Amino acid sequence: MQALSVSVSTSKVRIRPRTALVASADRSFRQRLTQILTGLRWQVREAEGGAQAWAEAASTPPEAVIVDSWLPDLDLAEFVKDFRASFPQVDLVATGGAMAQEGPRGPYRQELLYALRRCQDNDTAAWNMAPSLEKPEDVPYVAPRPNPSAMAGSVASTSAAAQGFVLPAGPPSGMTRPTPVPADSRTRGTDPAPSDRLPELIGNASCMLEVSRRVRLVAPRLTPVLIEGPTGSGKELVAEALHRLSPRSRKPFVAINCAAIPEALLEAELFGHTRGAFTGAVQGRVGRIEAADGGTLFLDEIGEMPLALQSKLLRFVECGELQRVGDNETVKVDVRILAATHRPLAQHTLTGTFRADLYYRLAVFLIRTPALSEHIDDLPGLVEHFMQRLGRDTPVKRLDSGASAKLEAHNWPGNVRELEHVLERGVILAGDEPLLTSREIDFGTMMN
Repeated sequence: MQALSVSVSTSKVRIRPRTALVASADRSFRQRLTQILTGLRWQVREAEGGAQAWAEAASTPPEAVIVDSWLPDLDLAEFVKDFRASFPQVDLVATGGAMAQEGPRGPYRQELLYALRRCQDNDTAAWNMAPSLEKPEDVPYVAPRPNPSAMAGSVASTSAAAQGFVLPAGPPSGMTRPTPVPADSRTRGTDPAPSDRLPELIGNASCMLEVSRRVRLVAPRLTPVLIEGPTGSGKELVAEALHRLSPRSRKPFVAINCAAIPEALLEAELFGHTRGAFTGAVQGRVGRIEAADGGTLFLDEIGEMPLALQSKLLRFVECGELQRVGDNETVKVDVRILAATHRPLAQHTLTGTFRADLYYRLAVFLIRTPALSEHIDDLPGLVEHFMQRLGRDTPVKRLDSGASAKLEAHNWPGNVRELEHVLERGVILAGDEPLLTSREIDFGTMMN
């Protein structure tokens, strides 16, 4: 009787399920891993990127987080470092092996690694796995296809490099996972050729060719694109190239700078307004979004948009319908949305200064424009390009060695736009002289 009682009471004990969070831009990877972990009696939540994973963990910390070897919105190494500092009790496993070996280990690490191995064994791509999971230090890692240009914005692991492999910058969602390739073969004709460079983007550095490659990949689709990069690095040129190469190229390309319009007027500028909607509205007006119907809407400096307006933009992004200021009727509009910012929007979603749900919908595909200092070898080509442009109506001027040396020594905080302004000022100061000397190269106050 006593044994029966123990059995009954034991059967009533409810063990709280272990929870895991899977962060990956690859939907099929998330689904496979979720299915395997669920079979191991885990409750699984999913996140499409680093910012969403962080928000999920902050809401209800899981026992474990499995993060893919590439995140579409955050640098993997920085995410791992900051996440471990903020959530030291959570067992964090990154599929890049060197990162997975660092930090504290939870009691279920072997179970997580087993699930990863099962998931990767079922993958149609050949993942490079550690040969055994019997020892804690044996963890899976992914080695990428040889593509140095894709590494321009990523962090390569020292431990992985020592083994002859590099960690991937990562594929966009839906693309096949990369297969392992020895590091010494990375230079064997794998970079995009200079001929693949878009005419709008001057420079043959690998990071610039990677921008051209990503533009060509996503331009034919309707996918929303977020362009991130420092001020003056050419984000609007990228947006124009995306429109030019898209099926909507014959339709309008409408750009609006969210930082240049006062907050009180920005809503009416975007959505339009009816007559008498506010003081000064003597007649109705179509907004920029509606003006872009059938084409492309470029929201520059989206990070400056007020929170209240972000929620209204979110509704339009979700359903394609807008409501003019002062009107009760909704209007259906078909536009492709491109957005740009010099701010780290993913981090701003964590502080609440930018809506996370809007960020997830805008940053479906991310393109980063590099600072000029990251491709300084392109400086001569950029100088030649701008000097030819400035010489359309007058003889093209040249730079002497002193002027060239002065340009090369500058750190270019204003990036390509600053270079253009410096050269334009130099041409003006040179007057009728055919050469620009170091005297005419002035880095004084300029509009960046």
